[in-house]
Amino acid sequence: MAIRRKSTKSPPILSHEFILQNHADIVSCVAMVFLLGLMFEISAKASIIFVTLQYNVTLPATEEQATESASFYYYGIKDLATIFFYMLVAIIVHAIIQEYVLDKINRRMHFSKTKHSKFNESGQLSAFYLFSCIWGTFILVSENYISDPTILWRAYPPNLMTFQVKFFYILQLAYWFHAFPELYFQKTKKEDIPRQLVYIGLYLFHIAGAYLLNLNHLGLVLLVPHYFVEFLFHISRLFYFTDEKYQKGFSLWAVLFVLGRLLTLILSVLTVGFGLARAENQKLDFSTGNFNVLGVRIAVLASICITQAFMMWKFINFQLRRWREHSTFQAPTVKKKPTVTKGRSRKGTENGVNGTVTSNGADSPRNRKEKSS
Repeated sequence: MAIRRKSTKSPPILSHEFILQNHADIVSCVAMVFLLGLMFEISAKASIIFVTLQYNVTLPATEEQATESASFYYYGIKDLATIFFYMLVAIIVHAIIQEYVLDKINRRMHFSKTKHSKFNESGQLSAFYLFSCIWGTFILVSENYISDPTILWRAYPPNLMTFQVKFFYILQLAYWFHAFPELYFQKTKKEDIPRQLVYIGLYLFHIAGAYLLNLNHLGLVLLVPHYFVEFLFHISRLFYFTDEKYQKGFSLWAVLFVLGRLLTLILSVLTVGFGLARAENQKLDFSTGNFNVLGVRIAVLASICITQAFMMWKFINFQLRRWREHSTFQAPTVKKKPTVTKGRSRKGTENGVNGTVTSNGADSPRNRKEKSS
């Protein structure tokens, strides 16, 4: 009777889907710890710091608004705990979109490794940009930012924020912080990591700067059109991966991208360079959140202008690369004239035209049969 030996083969390598689901399960368990902590009196005080918004201020109703007392918020060090919790939520949502939407499409389309990673990146970012653009537009309309643009500098410093404005910024920071661990979870290529670190850092720098300097109104107005343009680019790239003949979305994106950069510069110069420069209160005051001083204004305008110039430089390089690829793809192929040698021409006259064998040639089977007879 043969004895079966145990297999000494190493276990199979864990698939990408298993790793993605595994880290999502771990993160969801950590998030559940904070939620379950709200149910017990001992841990409720600590869990509230992570789950709910902090630094709440309730203002009594005035004569103009004699309805109810309004609740406002300001920022502080405890916001880091809230950002951490919603960063975990962003990782869970990221995994859900990846597993139930993007992976199913990838299995049907059979993309290459390069297209697979780019498709996942555009799919995740297009969902985030669409959600943020719709939510940001709702805030702009509800708080009359569009009907009265002078609020951008006239109401400065808006050290007290409404619930939806503060929650919007908390989620923005949480999402872009969650992009750092996703570089590991998604097995990003080493050559793609520097590019992604640059744009993640730029988003965090500008969003955190607007949040800390009480430029919430300006940051929100600039983010909404920028997110719309980025959404158009990534949704066009998704359609391009499914059908490479699709180019209309990129043409529209190119026009809106340039207009978006001009709009950003115009609004920034009007708000910071003219509006805040003419304000009466231009003293640095941390207690009231007033940062309207010359040095801060120069730093804000410089960072915005440098970022817009960097984006335009990347945009021009991208368009030039696309133009070169398109021109080389449609370039007519020049046919070379065949060089005819003496030996080949003599063989061609014997066997037919240009070396092809004909039925009248000397070496045809019929002629050979007649010779033998």
